[in-house]
Amino acid sequence: MLLDIEQIKEYLPQRYPFLLVDRVVEIELGKSIVAYKNVTNNEPFFQGHFPGKPIMPGVLIIEALAQAAGVLGFKSQEKKPKDGFIYYFVGADEVRLRRPVVPGDQLRLEANVITNRRGIYRFSAKASVDGETVGTMNILCAERKGDVD
Repeated sequence: MLLDIEQIKEYLPQRYPFLLVDRVVEIELGKSIVAYKNVTNNEPFFQGHFPGKPIMPGVLIIEALAQAAGVLGFKSQEKKPKDGFIYYFVGADEVRLRRPVVPGDQLRLEANVITNRRGIYRFSAKASVDGETVGTMNILCAERKGDVD
């Protein structure tokens, strides 16, 4: 394991219940990241999505990928929220969700840098479970200086 949850929290401002990256297992600074989200039945969104048929909302799969990409961006530049930096998720293109994610799944999150210009990152991203693709997309994140508590 490259980054555990406490180390991830140094690079992401999100906290429970919205922190969606549990560990980072591979990172090549400025290039790529592989991280995991362990999906459990205790996730608060399963209470309403959907009762009796729990499915992780697609927008949270997109958010999990954006958070993994954010770790890559922050770690690549050794910038942290505590230093006054934040990455905003500003867009997703070519989003395709292919299969539901359910309790017990381990969501593999992969992001690769396509471009980085003036603090605007473009990533290709893929989520999968047990080698089966869950979703693919391109993600845009913007680095900004600002206070985050």
